[in-house]
Amino acid sequence: MTSALSNIDVPGLKKVRSGKVREIFDLNDALLFVASDRISAFDVIMPDPIPEKGRVLTAFSEFWFGKAKHIVENHFITSDYAAIAKRVGNHEQLRGRAMLVRKCQPLPVECIVRGYLAGSGWKEYKKSQTVCSQKLPAGLVESSELPEPIFTPSTKAATGHDENISFARASEILGKPLADKVSAYSIALYKFARDYARHRGIIIADTKFEFGLEGDKVILIDEALTPDSSRFWPAATYKPGGPQPSFDKQFLRDYLETLTWDKTPPGPKLPAEIIRKTSEKYLEALQRLTA
Repeated sequence: MTSALSNIDVPGLKKVRSGKVREIFDLNDALLFVASDRISAFDVIMPDPIPEKGRVLTAFSEFWFGKAKHIVENHFITSDYAAIAKRVGNHEQLRGRAMLVRKCQPLPVECIVRGYLAGSGWKEYKKSQTVCSQKLPAGLVESSELPEPIFTPSTKAATGHDENISFARASEILGKPLADKVSAYSIALYKFARDYARHRGIIIADTKFEFGLEGDKVILIDEALTPDSSRFWPAATYKPGGPQPSFDKQFLRDYLETLTWDKTPPGPKLPAEIIRKTSEKYLEALQRLTA
């Protein structure tokens, strides 16, 4: 397995942000997104990176940005290494993990779509039969498919944990017309990807989108339908009534839940077997969905 990259700097380029996974550099007329191999869980960056993860995320995003551009425009320009090297110089560490993207004003709300009952949605449903204050039918079990996908926005926390919010609160933050628009785009994107993935043996249980404004135009930004931002389940073994095996970082979360760690920084060291299996799951999801 190849070595993993945690920290990425590009000589001569101004880094404007270092996120949980991505480094963002300002090229004046565009941004350079570089996906590291860092992995976070419960909003804490783990001390051990996952080999190939950054390249997998970049390949996924390029794939879905191309597939779904008929639904909504996105910020993707190119991930072609030769084209990027012309702009920033020859830096082998960027190969396969960098994207040139358009600049825009990111919206301060994360757009989550849930098609199945899992994670924090399942925890809330057990208490109140709701998810993000939306009433759901009685009698659902963990991993049940919902009658229709639901839009469940959250805040974007600069530090700490994102917080699920109601659509009414999202409308207060964004304004009702813009909240309606990103909700409709999110549901349409999810349904398109869900149907595509089903034919390839994968259930997309839920996913997170981010949008920005380019002038008055809403565009899809950040990443799209990756194992970092989605739950991918193997369709062949799907059985509601409990947690599902996955091709995403839920595998890592499940391991962390067996520890006495309190989910605050620093994250625990990861065993080599957990690192290897997480990398394999990301790569298998990419192969299954994009061939």
